[in-house]
Amino acid sequence: MIDADTGAVPDLEQVAEIIRDVAAAEVVPRFRALRAGEIREKAPGDLVTAADLACEAALSGRLLALASGSVVLGEEAASVDPTLFDRLDAAPPVWVVDPIDGTINFANGRSGFAVIVAWVRAGRVLAGWIHDPLGGTTVMAERGRGAWSAGQRLAVAAGMPLDAMVGAAYGRIGSPTRAADLLIASGRVGAVVNGMSSGTDYLSLALGRSQFQLSSRSLPWDHAAGALIVAEAGAVVGFIDGSPYRPRVLDGALLAAADRGTWEAIREIIIRGQDHPAPRAG
Repeated sequence: MIDADTGAVPDLEQVAEIIRDVAAAEVVPRFRALRAGEIREKAPGDLVTAADLACEAALSGRLLALASGSVVLGEEAASVDPTLFDRLDAAPPVWVVDPIDGTINFANGRSGFAVIVAWVRAGRVLAGWIHDPLGGTTVMAERGRGAWSAGQRLAVAAGMPLDAMVGAAYGRIGSPTRAADLLIASGRVGAVVNGMSSGTDYLSLALGRSQFQLSSRSLPWDHAAGALIVAEAGAVVGFIDGSPYRPRVLDGALLAAADRGTWEAIREIIIRGQDHPAPRAG
């Protein structure tokens, strides 16, 4: 156990092991085994399953036990009590937990979901973890100390031609046209592939398999860990208005890209699209 009051950051590998243990116990056994009563809508199109709830509860208990004086902000708990967001403004360090990012994929028996945890103190993300329970891959980072997976330091795939780059883009950003459609219609990027999980999108960017990730919303359980991990792997990350990422901003359009040139080019396409929406892609 660490004393959160000292300002220490939890050991990355120790937290990763907790995440892997909980995912193996609460998530993987329920994959493609959910009963009808174990899936429900908490909002239109927004699913929660028994696995989400069990994973969040188990992670919360073990993470709180690891760091005395810490608190948890979990996606499922916050969906019931939005005042929990205020924990990001308070003094105690916060575990930000997304028990299953990509629940739609999980509930439909598809791969493409992740368990995400971030360690936030005084409004700054100091550490983050993303775990793919099916693939067994975990990526993690501590601010200022790089991003890592299986003992190897990670580096994003920078310097590629824009028209060879692949990434994800979600939502609408100041335009009636989806961001993905704007990028596709521009003809300037290689491809837009939305995996329906920001966790797996960030994991792909950190491992050099993709080169950008764009989202119209910036909920902390979706982005706090991933934004830090890819930044520590060399990516450029920030809100599309040019301001730096902050976990307390919930509705900012957030862009991560493998290098500055890619970040600026994608931002330009989106900004131009706000004035001249592209035709919707088929």
